[in-house]
Parts: sequence; C-alpha cells; structure tokens
Amino acid sequence: QVQLVESGGGLVQPGGSLRLSCTASRNIFSFNVMGWYRQAPGKERELVGRITGGGFTNYADSVKGRFTISRDNAKNTLYLQMNSLKVEDTAVYYCNALNNGINYWGQGTQVTVSS
Repeated sequence: QVQLVESGGGLVQPGGSLRLSCTASRNIFSFNVMGWYRQAPGKERELVGRITGGGFTNYADSVKGRFTISRDNAKNTLYLQMNSLKVEDTAVYYCNALNNGINYWGQGTQVTVSS
C-alpha cells in the first residue's frame, strides 16, 4: 500500500507560479510512472504530465512549456512546477503513482487561478 500526500496548492493570479509537491509513504525509486492529473468542475479528470522511473517526461499540450515535472527519489517526492498560470488551469490537482500494475492516488490539492 502506498499513500500519496499533495501540498502546495492555493490561490494565484494569472501569470503567477506555484509548485506542487507529492510525498509518498515509501521509496519511489521503483515506481514505474508517477504523474499529475487535474479535474476542473464539471469536467473529467485529465492528465497533466508524467515521469517514468528513467526520467522521461510527457505533458498535455495545454501545459507544455509552462509546467515541469520532476522527482526526488531521496525525498520520496514528486513535484509539479507551474509557471505562467492561466485561469483555465484552475482545478483540483491529483498525484498518481503506478507500481506493479496498481494505481495509487493522492487526495488532491486545489489550485485556483484568479485575479
């Protein structure tokens, strides 16, 4: 069993930045893939981006060039650096980990982009 705890959400103005963190209850070195998803009100949950154990990343077109995913295996933590935030980035952001065919989810953290 793996617990994932997100932090770092909040209210930010358009054009601002936030960094989300996701800390796992165990070592993440062996996790196949970790990623971030988001869900806006009335919409389905969508992939923001993900990173493999080897460090390869891919992102949704809507966030390419603005968001960066990274992982610190020593701290058991996944990060999402979000720059040039837009109103349409407002959503609950969820951390996800895939390990041995099992998907684990965090509880989510709210990101609100508003002036």
